[in-house]
Formats: sequence, structure tokens, C-alpha cells
Amino acid sequence: MKNNEELQQDVENAIKWEPSMHAAEIGVTAKDGVITLSGTVDSYSKKLNAEKATKKVKGVKAIAEDIIIDYGHTFNKNDTKIATDIINALEDNWEVPRDKIQAKVEDGWVKLEGEVAWKYQEEASTKVVNNLRGVKGVTNLIKVKSESKDVVEQKAVEKALKRNWSINSKDVKVAVNQNQVKLTGLVHSLYQKDEAGRLAWNAPGVWSVENELAVIY
Repeated sequence: MKNNEELQQDVENAIKWEPSMHAAEIGVTAKDGVITLSGTVDSYSKKLNAEKATKKVKGVKAIAEDIIIDYGHTFNKNDTKIATDIINALEDNWEVPRDKIQAKVEDGWVKLEGEVAWKYQEEASTKVVNNLRGVKGVTNLIKVKSESKDVVEQKAVEKALKRNWSINSKDVKVAVNQNQVKLTGLVHSLYQKDEAGRLAWNAPGVWSVENELAVIY
């Protein structure tokens, strides 16, 4: 088990090696596996990248995030301009289905709603918005409702987990109810938990994934 100083150093190094980040932008403190991220960055995507890098560090149990996004006066945009940029960006992305996503912007915070047939379409929609200047946060309410009428096969999800090098599939239990998947059991990092959820979403016919995997060390 890492002590607080070792875990803090590992997280700082992980953020340092994130291409989009400047290590000096993010402050890191660690206490009993809980990482607090603080500081000021000039884009929402940087904030997300700091969180993603932290999740990959072994020993991290939870993340408390106090990062402030400040675009400065030069690059500040009002909500109307942000909303217009969102519409244009969604329309220009071939992975995002036309007229399926609605966006609402309030004080730089974006709420996305709609319904798509595939998880990758939902991910593409949020990624487009995450990278836009002026965005301070995103609430993702997009629903995935597969056009496939087939019931999800439990074995297909289990095989996908077994193929992944980072997950010990013996510790993960998969339950399927029609088009819903529930994951329970144990993993050894937040990254593994997210990865298991991603793999479950990739199974044909999945409408929702309930990820209840516990992280232990």
C-alpha cells in the first residue's frame, strides 16, 4: 500500500506526462487513497484529462476535483456563441446523427439531451463539446437505445472482459436483463472500472450499463 506522499507523487507524474497539461497548472494532495485536484486551467478538456490521468494511477480510490476553468477575457464567450459553436461542431462530425442531440447552455455549462442508437455516437457528441472553447462543464443526459431488437448476450460481455489484458474477468460478475447490463465484483483501479464499463457498452443491443464494481487494493 502506498503512503500519501508516494501516491501524490505518482499522480503528479501521471499528470505531468499528459500531453495537453502543464504540471504547474494542477495541484495534487493525497489522503488515504482520495486525491484532491486543484488549480486553474484554460479549457474544460484539460480538466478532464487531469481526471483521466489520475484514474489510471494505482492506489487512487476516489477523486475530489476543485479545478477552476478560466478562459480569460480574450477567449471568453457568451452562451449564445457557445450554443452556436456546439450546433456547428455536432453537424460537422460524421459520428453524430443529425437532429438527435439537443444542447442547452447556461453560464458556460452545457446540458446535452437526445437519443442515439450506439454508445460511440453518445461519446462522439460529448467529446465534440468537451473540446470547445468557452465550455465550463457538461451534463450528459443522452440516452443510448440500440436499434437492435436482440437481447444482450451475457457470454458476449464476459468474453469481451476476458480478452482485455487489464481486467481480471474472474473477479467481475455480469448480469443481463434484456438490454441492460449490470457489473458487480472487484477491480484494482478506477481505470479498470471505467474500462469494464466501456467494454460492456460495446456489446450489441446494450441500452444501459449499471457499473457497481468496487475498487480495492
